[in-house]
Amino acid sequence: MSDNQNLLAEQRRALILDEVRRRGGVRVNELTRRLNVSDMTVRRDLDALARQGVVEKVHGGAVPVAEARTHEPGFEAKSALEPGAKEDIARVAAAMVAPGTAIALSGGTTTYAVARRLLDVPGLTVVTNSVRVADVFHTAAPAREPGAGARPGAAAVVLTGGVRTPSDALVGPVADQAIGSLHFDVLFLGVHGVSVEAGLSTPNLAEAETNRRLIRAARRVVVVADHTKWGKVALSSFARLEDVDTLVTDSGVSDEVRTAMAEHLPGLVVAGRGAPGAGGPETGNGAVPEAGNGAVPEAGPAVSAAGAGRAGA
Repeated sequence: MSDNQNLLAEQRRALILDEVRRRGGVRVNELTRRLNVSDMTVRRDLDALARQGVVEKVHGGAVPVAEARTHEPGFEAKSALEPGAKEDIARVAAAMVAPGTAIALSGGTTTYAVARRLLDVPGLTVVTNSVRVADVFHTAAPAREPGAGARPGAAAVVLTGGVRTPSDALVGPVADQAIGSLHFDVLFLGVHGVSVEAGLSTPNLAEAETNRRLIRAARRVVVVADHTKWGKVALSSFARLEDVDTLVTDSGVSDEVRTAMAEHLPGLVVAGRGAPGAGGPETGNGAVPEAGNGAVPEAGPAVSAAGAGRAGA
């Protein structure tokens, strides 16, 4: 963690949290050297992370908090975690969207990042159960002049309704009923945890059912999840890895995890500068997806086509 003197507090805390999780704990004096900041700055960062409930302060440093399977962080707390990884993932995921298609975005901070990169894709119909995602499109499409109407090509947004979760997703019977009558080309799905044994999981039972409905209504399912989600298991599983068409993650994922993912996922894309290959995203077979025209990549050994279809969609 060299050359981090000018990092923003949010970025610095994300680096600290990654160290805590990766190593099982950190000491203040180690962090001051690695980050090239003062002892007081590190202690303030640890205080902030402790208030978010993601680390526990101990004498001379901090250790990770053992999350209960029902623990659900709020949207703001999750936004501070792995911001660079989420932007890398969002950039690659957004390139999979073709103009004029119907897409769905679930709740979550990574899907929120994807939404922000879709504003210039014309003619989209967007189904979402995320208040934050809907706000991205609504605030970006004001009238150019009084009475002029929305900007040309602005997305048509369908917000499902439902009961609001701490992460600002709408879930429950109202959301489920709305989704049940819809069909969309691609679903971008955020998750709390991903594992071989438990598949995709969430700490919220109602959200688990809403996510099942989203998956059922989609022709293609793309999970967007940074490397910290791997190995986490929350209260309720809602899909197997085999139910996912493509998982987009970041270059922080280890080689061991990539191998495990590739064995169970039809498609794996690793985004970011640290990804293997010539600086671009890596699919499960090492190839970069052909998505430069904004379309979903065509079928191949690692990335299946959106047109392949999903039963019942």
